[in-house]
Amino acid sequence: MNNMSMPRAGKPINRATDIDRFVGQRIRERRIMMGLSQQQMADMIGVTYQQAHKYERGINRISAGRLFEIAQVLNVAVSYFFDGLEGDAGDDMGQRQRMCLELARNFSQISNERHQEALSQLARALASQS
Repeated sequence: MNNMSMPRAGKPINRATDIDRFVGQRIRERRIMMGLSQQQMADMIGVTYQQAHKYERGINRISAGRLFEIAQVLNVAVSYFFDGLEGDAGDDMGQRQRMCLELARNFSQISNERHQEALSQLARALASQS
């Protein structure tokens, strides 16, 4: 029997780790912030929609080269995907976090700088009332 295919120390082969899921979550967050669909991102990095989906879910591990490509497409440093890893990596995005990501995406799509500034001032005013 080939020992290369046997699990070591009782760990299943090719299982995603918490880190893989965390990196996938960060990819998803950034993709949403940029207003890209999974299909658009998949096309940009040269993989299928299914593969991009598996990356985001942490089902498939991402090679260093592929992670570098994803970072370039999403316009971030590779280290972005590991930011906050020491903290609470296991939680899924909550409703509040989804709203924040959607707000950031929509804000970045406002082309009129005066409108952006007005919205920013409104947010500051509302936050100071809380």
